[in-house]
Amino acid sequence: MDDPLSGDWRVGADIGGTFTDVIALGPDGRLVPVKLLTTPPGVHTGVVDGTTAALTEAAVPSERVRAMRHATTVATNAVLEARGARTALVTTRGFRDVLELGRLRRPALYDLSWEKPVPLATRRHRYELTQRITADGHLDPPADDAEMTALAGEMRAAGIEAVAVCLINSYLRPDEERRVAARLGELLPGVYVTASVDVSPEMGEFERTSTAVVNAYVGPVVRDYVTRLGGGLRERGIRAPLMIMQSSGGLLDAASAAGQPVRIIESGPAAGVIAVRKLAELMGLGKVVAFDMGGTTAKASLIEHGRPFVAADHEVGGGMNIARGLGKGAGHTVRVPSIDIAEVGAGGGSIISTDAAGALRAGPRSAGSSPGPACYGRGGDRATLTDANVVLGYLSPRSLAGGRVTIRPELAEKVIGHVAERLGVEVPEAARGAYEVAVSSMAKAVKAVTSERGRDPREAVMVAFGGAGPLYGATLARELGIGTVIVPVHTGLFSSLGLLVADTDRELATPYREDLAGDEALTAEFDRLTVAVTAELRTAAPRGDVVVERLLDMRYRGQRFELRVEVPGGELTTESRAVARARFHEEHRRTYGRAGGDDLVEIVNVRVRGHIRDGVAIERALRLPATAPRLPATRACRFTETVDTPVIGRTDLSSRARPGPLVIEDMDATTLVPPGATAHLDALNNIVIRWIPEEAR
Repeated sequence: MDDPLSGDWRVGADIGGTFTDVIALGPDGRLVPVKLLTTPPGVHTGVVDGTTAALTEAAVPSERVRAMRHATTVATNAVLEARGARTALVTTRGFRDVLELGRLRRPALYDLSWEKPVPLATRRHRYELTQRITADGHLDPPADDAEMTALAGEMRAAGIEAVAVCLINSYLRPDEERRVAARLGELLPGVYVTASVDVSPEMGEFERTSTAVVNAYVGPVVRDYVTRLGGGLRERGIRAPLMIMQSSGGLLDAASAAGQPVRIIESGPAAGVIAVRKLAELMGLGKVVAFDMGGTTAKASLIEHGRPFVAADHEVGGGMNIARGLGKGAGHTVRVPSIDIAEVGAGGGSIISTDAAGALRAGPRSAGSSPGPACYGRGGDRATLTDANVVLGYLSPRSLAGGRVTIRPELAEKVIGHVAERLGVEVPEAARGAYEVAVSSMAKAVKAVTSERGRDPREAVMVAFGGAGPLYGATLARELGIGTVIVPVHTGLFSSLGLLVADTDRELATPYREDLAGDEALTAEFDRLTVAVTAELRTAAPRGDVVVERLLDMRYRGQRFELRVEVPGGELTTESRAVARARFHEEHRRTYGRAGGDDLVEIVNVRVRGHIRDGVAIERALRLPATAPRLPATRACRFTETVDTPVIGRTDLSSRARPGPLVIEDMDATTLVPPGATAHLDALNNIVIRWIPEEAR
């Protein structure tokens, strides 16, 4: 933790599709937020400029920044925009087409027009070695140096920029695959080389191959980005270590992120979930839905008993992500730990349209930050959800983001008018229709992480954050039967705040083998992984205590999917194995509605996760920002009918519940309290929205 007398500052910077959010936090709890429009293609300049602006506003010299923490979508965007490196795959002879074969997965079972994603390493750039690692780990034969030299020549002639090496059964002989990767690195200087066992040392040839190829494809892009960002910060005098958020919710040093960029695919969304997790721990909340809506997408995640669900694998480049199980297949599989986040294309910049049948749509296409919504006056001519919210009276007709974005309501009225004309309705009705369509879309994301996991969303509390989340949170909660919505302070920059409170973590795994069947052997493997995890953590964060969890990935014999359970006490005994199996049965019953017997349980992976609690305590970052006094004001807002609605600031609320409708404006976001709901301020400066039961109205 920070020494409050040290005078050191921390900075968290999160790049979104529309806004770049920066928060600077001082040792006394003073927090300076900055919200800027994202600046593609040089998005790192927004981080540098935002950080400089925050420090200037705080009157703090740059050398007092002790920690620089960052969440980025640069890896994801490289896949989505097909601008990664020209990538080759080197594999065992006969396994060249693993990427094409994949698994039997279709995101839309009856969509006859669906096409599989094109592999990131095209077939002409997939090369085979005459070598084999057998199922029992023997080399028959090992890779030949002359053959590797010949392949390197072919790849050099093809202009290959990155190479993924994935040999059959290499998880049993990682030394052989690393030898091949190292030799290719020598033969191809300047080419980015990835060994699959360094990013996903687990069984499953397709998943391991796909993960290695994605890592190689985005590697040069992320490496260059990290280099430019680090250089830009140093030019401004900021020499604090740069740490980047992982998909799993922990921080990774910049050098490791450049070497294993596949671990930061879901960097931005994970930061917000970690902030909600820390807030839920502080408030003693058992089950929480984290709902994050920004300018491009809306995301949902479930936190239960202080822990977010962590998926063993996920997909990148397949568009919106609400598919589970057999519904996957739209993107490229990545097998690294990732917080389970469902995502739909509904954000403030989502474009409103009508389909061929005349039905109203909101998203998934977005206006982004350039040109942005029409009401920004930056050349946008398509109606967006932000324009609809301006027409409805929910958003200020003057400015957003603390005055950094000027709003032109006449432009919003004009583009929503075009939609209304196509629908044959009045402008307010079209705007409200778009709002409700977006709510319906977002409900699917929440159900994907609750109902589809055997959890009842009605038992949860929702934490709504992001630039647009508080505008939709209360209405979405009512749709799902959730009675309470919490809107935290600094809600529009909550993902950046999550960077400040996040811990540094590492996770290593090894496949379960027959020689690990005994308690002594399995304990020794856990000990080996613990030593390795601790060493990596000490390299990234020399201070703080290392806390280690020992985990087993388990499934029933014949299943494809595993569930992860913690080994009680971290020690392997007959009793702890029995408890681990019982935990697996319980989780399987909750998730899938049934459970089998002990004789059907098998261990798939042995896993160790370690972390150092080097984030600040979240209560230090929840101080209300200074605001100027507000004059009483109202605005005409459209619900089922038009209502003159009080427009207030967060500090105008008290501990007494105030009935809606209300519009509550912060610098970084606007909160909507619909009719039939109440709002009050709690001891942590959260806005707490509760729906009044029908019989009590």
